[in-house]
Amino acid sequence: MSAKAFLDTNVLIYALTGDDARSAVAERLLLQGGRISVQVLNEFASVAHRKLGMSWPEVIEALTQIQALCPDPIPIDVQLHEAGVALAARHGLSLYDALIVTAAARARCDVLYSEDMQDGRRFDAGPRIENPFGV
Repeated sequence: MSAKAFLDTNVLIYALTGDDARSAVAERLLLQGGRISVQVLNEFASVAHRKLGMSWPEVIEALTQIQALCPDPIPIDVQLHEAGVALAARHGLSLYDALIVTAAARARCDVLYSEDMQDGRRFDAGPRIENPFGV
């Protein structure tokens, strides 16, 4: 991976499910490593337990594996929160998407892999959004 990448929650979920056409792409991205945030870990845990039916021990094991591949997640602090709220207000993003973009910018990532935002878009001086699963 030449560009410094940030992985959104959906990449982690698809890497885990293994039964979707997007899984191979997601697995490749996750194995290459990248940056994530504590928000991504929280969203992953919630979806894995609530929607995928994973037990808490299974969720914890998956989180451990994710953090081994993507160490040092970007923390959620007041500065990140304030910057995310400001970005959401400027660009009409959901707060949670704005926090992901802000965390990726804080990590100085070049690209944010997500299927949830407009492919090719940049917000302010942040990373380029790229949908790795096709447009």
